[in-house]
Amino acid sequence: MTIKVGDRIPAVDFKELDGDGLSDVDSQALFQGRRVAIFGVPGAFTPTCSAEHVPSYLKNADALRAKGIDEIACVSVNDAWVMSAWGAAQGVGSNIRMLADGNGAFAEATGLELDASGFGLGQRSTRFSMIVDDGVVTALHVEDDPDGMASTSAEELLKDA
Repeated sequence: MTIKVGDRIPAVDFKELDGDGLSDVDSQALFQGRRVAIFGVPGAFTPTCSAEHVPSYLKNADALRAKGIDEIACVSVNDAWVMSAWGAAQGVGSNIRMLADGNGAFAEATGLELDASGFGLGQRSTRFSMIVDDGVVTALHVEDDPDGMASTSAEELLKDA
C-alpha cells in the first residue's frame, strides 16, 4: 500500500556520507519536530533527476525555507558514496541533504517502489515529493510517469508549503 497524506513516515535508516564518514540517519529522528520537504528520484546522475529535479529544489531552497520548511532532502536507491558524489556534482552544499536508500527500505515501506529492471536498474524509488510535518505526511505527489516531472518539482511542492 502506498503512503498517503495523514500517514506517519515508517521507521527506516537512510545512509549519509559526511565529513565524519558513513552514518545512519534514522527517519524518525530526521522528521521529529520538524517540517521536511523530501523528494525521491529513480537514480543519481540520471537525466531528468540531474537536469531538472535536483536543480528545481536547489533553485527554490530559500523559498521553501521561507514557507517554514526546516530541511530539504533528496532520497534515491543508491549508495551513500554515489549520493555524496552526485550532491557535489550538483553543487547542493548544505541546501539539500543527499540520503541513500541503498537497499530500497524506504521505497518499499512507503510503497513508492519502481521496477526499473527493464532499464537494468532493478528496484528503485519512483519520482515523488512530499512534505512531512513532525513525522506525518501533509503533502504528497507521485509521478505517473517517473521520467516526467509534472507534479514533483519544488515549484509544485511550494504550493503545498
